[in-house]
Amino acid sequence: MSKAVKIWLIVAAALVLVGGIIWGGVMSVLQWDFTKLSTIKYETNEYRINETYQHISIKTNTADIRLMLSEDGSTSVVCHEAEDIKHTVTVKDGTLTIHREDTRKWYRHIGVSIGSPTVTVYVPEGVYGALSVESGTGKVEISRGFTFESMDIDGDTGDVVCQASVTGNGRIKTDTGHITVQDMTAGELVLSVSTGKVKVSNITCDGDLSIKVSTGRANVTDVTCDNLISHGNTGDLTLTNVVSDGAFTIERSTGDVKMEACDAATLTVETDTGNVTGSLLTDKIFMCESDTGWINVPKTVQGGVCEITTNTGNIRIHIAE
Repeated sequence: MSKAVKIWLIVAAALVLVGGIIWGGVMSVLQWDFTKLSTIKYETNEYRINETYQHISIKTNTADIRLMLSEDGSTSVVCHEAEDIKHTVTVKDGTLTIHREDTRKWYRHIGVSIGSPTVTVYVPEGVYGALSVESGTGKVEISRGFTFESMDIDGDTGDVVCQASVTGNGRIKTDTGHITVQDMTAGELVLSVSTGKVKVSNITCDGDLSIKVSTGRANVTDVTCDNLISHGNTGDLTLTNVVSDGAFTIERSTGDVKMEACDAATLTVETDTGNVTGSLLTDKIFMCESDTGWINVPKTVQGGVCEITTNTGNIRIHIAE
């Protein structure tokens, strides 16, 4: 190693040491409160709603969204938000609207942000019209105690947790975020993720329950519906105590399909390399095919048709006693 290289290494090490000492000194003065490093200042604003409304529309980019029961029977919106990027809260044409529009110049986006904006909407228990939620990276939480005529929740990377019921069509979509739906009733429910997971439990659907995933897993427990429809690529599908008045229509590539104590009038399951295993509640006429996998199903000759097709996957189904 040359003398010049050694000198440069020593200088670099010294600069790193000095920088560490300065950083430690600054943080000591700030009592190691990293929020004080933020160049974006947050404030909390409360908006009281006195007008009547039937529908709710929430649109924001990064804020976590919570729709909660109001303890005093009134409506209020509490926003923890940046000082220069506030939400607008209005009631117009029967719709409670909470929107955040970022109109800053590009150079105003440069800075350090430590903290997370939140929008908490407190609403009295009851029946409402349409719920529309559009979020970006923030989480969405809809608590129990509400019933909507329709529901449309659209997110990107944030998780969605929903316990509110919907009499008509309910749609929840996110990309990498997880979807959790539980303890609710629905007319028709459509759940869609890319790499996120889907968890459904204790649901009654008068119509179809549709679950679409790409690489994420889906777990469905204690559900009754008209038809169950699920499409996916590599994500596994696990069904426990799921009963359909109509049909199961399931398609996977490399993902496994597991059914425990499930039933439907007819079942159609198709995979490539995924295995299909589990138990059904009533006899079926089994029509099963696998190219290289093995097949073990009951030799029953009554009931609806259960058609299972795989390429290299195995098929193992029995009737629960």
